[in-house]
This record gives sequence, C-alpha cells and structure tokens, in this order.
Amino acid sequence: MNHPSAPIRVSPFARARVAVAALLLGVIAVFTSTGCVAVAAAGAAGAGVAWIRGALEVNLEENLDQVYKASQNAVRGLEFAPVSERKSGVDAAILARTALDKRVEIVLKKIGPNTTHVSIRVGVFGDETMSMAVLDRIKAGL
Repeated sequence: MNHPSAPIRVSPFARARVAVAALLLGVIAVFTSTGCVAVAAAGAAGAGVAWIRGALEVNLEENLDQVYKASQNAVRGLEFAPVSERKSGVDAAILARTALDKRVEIVLKKIGPNTTHVSIRVGVFGDETMSMAVLDRIKAGL
C-alpha cells in the first residue's frame, strides 16, 4: 500500500494511452481548424451545406432533372469550359474547367423523387469560395 507522501506510480501502458489520446486530440484540432471537416449552415429552405474534405455537399429539394439543368446553366453562366456531362436516372456528373484551368466537378445523386444530393469540388484540394459561387448559380436556376 502506498504511503500518503509516496509518489504515485503510473504504469508505462497508462502513459502510452495518455500520449496517444493527446496526439489524437491534437490531430483533430488541426484538421477542424484548417477547414477539412468544417460545417456551415445555409440559409435557403433550411438546407445544410457542409464543407467536407474539399467538397461542398448539400441536399436540394428539387428533382434530379431540374438540378442537372440548373447545374449546366451555372457552368455556362460562369463561363467555364465544359469537359464532359453524363446523366442517368439516378445520378449525374458535370466536369468543367475555369479560365485558370481549375477542375470543377459537380456530382448529383437522386435521394428521393424531389431531393437531390449535390457535391461540388473545385481544384484538387477544393476552393470553398468558388464552390459556393457555383452552388449559388445552381440555386438561382431552380
């Protein structure tokens, strides 16, 4: 039994667990402060916009066909150079390039009859400002 004034003995395993936990908390703090997993609230119709790993993610209360047409018009309106477009009954994708040759990818997935998931990525690591501009154009076209 330990004497009240004797130092508390901590096992090497307990120290290792504390070190690993501190390291994980540090990594989480770095990622959340750099915007890798930042989430922002949107104002339109209570829809939530999430910025996840360089892509803007949102669900829109419109059917796939309407969101696809609005996305095509957004690409034209922003004067991006279209590269490819493809669509099926359940999903769609539009690939374009900006004047500075940044890749713009819009991926649409049908969630329900009147709900479409939209993912927008600009560049390799994502450009939140440009992605929001694309989303605003899509919403304006709906």
